[in-house]
Formats: sequence, structure tokens, C-alpha cells
Amino acid sequence: MIRNKTFKRKKIKARVRGKVSGTATCPRLSVFRSNKQIYAQLIDDLSGRTLVAASSRIEAIDKAEGTKVDKSFKVGQELAAKAVQAGITKVVFDRNGYLYHGRVKQLAEGARDGGLNF
Repeated sequence: MIRNKTFKRKKIKARVRGKVSGTATCPRLSVFRSNKQIYAQLIDDLSGRTLVAASSRIEAIDKAEGTKVDKSFKVGQELAAKAVQAGITKVVFDRNGYLYHGRVKQLAEGARDGGLNF
């Protein structure tokens, strides 16, 4: 069996998902990070629905100046604004097997700055 970076991340992800679950009142904030973009969504695991989503592909964020880390912070703020508008203030953070560092950390701080509690 090949043990590469992706395999290790999926193993961590499975371990975390065994403990973290979202509900309608306290959804799971899931983060996906690709090489160029970052995506975040609030998920109600009981009904299997995405309640709110945001990504760095939003035109206002994509065209903005700055690094990928700066854009991640803006994605967190955008997600928080949509969540507060939908009546969601408390979430559970799911880093999806990524280290809490760099873009993932900035997204979380942007979400906190926008009004989400986790």
C-alpha cells in the first residue's frame, strides 16, 4: 500500500469525521483546499444538505489583489456573512484532514471575524 500525502490526509479526515458532525442548529464548517482555490461550506449532516457555501472562485474575491492566504480570509468572511443572514452563528469546524495552518487557519479566522462561533 502506498502511503503518500493524500492517503495520510484521508486517514486523518476519517478519524476527525468520526467525532465531528453537524446539525441544522450547529452545522459543520467543512474546508476543501486545492492548489489554487479554497472552498468552504456549512453542512447539516443529519439531512445531508449544504446550508451555505463560499469559495475563492467568487468573482469579487477572485479578482481581488493579494495572496491565496489573503483570499482565504475573505472567503471566511463571506461565508460568515451568508451564515449570519441565514440565522446561523454557531458551527463545528472540520479542517478536512488539513493542518490548521496557512490558508485553513486564515479561513477560520475570517469566519470568526465575520461572526461565527466555534
